[in-house]
Amino acid sequence: MRFLIVGLGNIGVEYYGTRHNIGFRMVNAVAEAVGATFVESRYGAVASGRMKSAELILLKPSTYMNLSGEAVRYWMKKENIPLENILILVDDLALDFGTMRLKSKGSDAGHNGLKNIALLLNTVQYARLRFGLGASFAKGRQVEFVLGKFTPEEESAMPLLMEEAVAIVRDFCLVGVDRAMNLHNKKERL
Repeated sequence: MRFLIVGLGNIGVEYYGTRHNIGFRMVNAVAEAVGATFVESRYGAVASGRMKSAELILLKPSTYMNLSGEAVRYWMKKENIPLENILILVDDLALDFGTMRLKSKGSDAGHNGLKNIALLLNTVQYARLRFGLGASFAKGRQVEFVLGKFTPEEESAMPLLMEEAVAIVRDFCLVGVDRAMNLHNKKERL
């Protein structure tokens, strides 16, 4: 079976390591786990690798967050990946830092990347792994917060969190979204 695993983020050095780019960071961790190397291609950086019987196409869109659907739609069609085999890795302000939630479908919850994907795929019936950023910012400071860097304490938790993200992607591919949700969504991480 073939899967398209898409980490959402923004390209450019000014966005490197920001909270909003946690999707890139998660997909980088998956690439490292399967020994895959990204190469620049149409609409993004692409890598491929295997997790047991699952063939993975890993994607970091170069379209900027708000136009992520362009890259997802292109690679989904190019690689002939069915909708149920797509997983979007994304940041989420509504979850506490480090909390990860796998969902088989859902609303965009105000996330512009998810909004664009839903618009261009004409559905919200795609899986997403939401990585909690927390909401420890003052009123009106949301953009500044998501485009800011993680604290040293948050960074120290990242190796274990990235291991967990890889495990969730692996289980999504090997045992399916429902079983993977049961295995991972109840876990306390920090």
